[in-house]
Amino acid sequence: MIATLTGILKFKSPTEILVEVHGIGYTISIPLSTYEKLGDLGSSVSLLTYFHVREDAMLLFGFSTEEERRLFKLLISVSGIGPKIAQSTLSGMNVEELKSHIVGGNVNALMAIPGVGKKTAERLIVELRDKAGKTLTESEPISVIGMATAAMRIEALQALTSLGYNQQIAEKAIRLVVKEAEGSTISLEELIKRALRHTNAR
Repeated sequence: MIATLTGILKFKSPTEILVEVHGIGYTISIPLSTYEKLGDLGSSVSLLTYFHVREDAMLLFGFSTEEERRLFKLLISVSGIGPKIAQSTLSGMNVEELKSHIVGGNVNALMAIPGVGKKTAERLIVELRDKAGKTLTESEPISVIGMATAAMRIEALQALTSLGYNQQIAEKAIRLVVKEAEGSTISLEELIKRALRHTNAR
């Protein structure tokens, strides 16, 4: 099993990165919270990883903290929650928020996650309430840089749709964020996070 990976960051997007280790490139799926902590292309990166094997694919997921990886493992232990839904979940809310929704039995908040219906949300609460209470981390402040350019909006849309959100809903959410941030600067990470809040509020 691949537990950690350290190498050179060759490509990055809000949901996926490419890390070169001794001449071999590894494609790693990541949550948005991990993307926010990445350095520039060409810099060294070290991630905690989870290697998911199934009949039709072998997938590698990366995390910046042990809390994220532990919660990811807890999520996929629940019937009906696959690794992509778990990745989307950790992108839409930080560990503290997710823990709060599970411990507090907030079914509606969990149902806002793409792919999670009422029964799955209830199953998450029943199976993880005690375990999730032991996982807690503080989210870090986000730097705000650059204007919300057309290219940034396209990349944000790609990130949201790859996480399972409907394209029309994602586009509307991005427009709302851009309108709210009019006249101020905003980073790609902040654009995506705010858009996720709008989609999850539906």
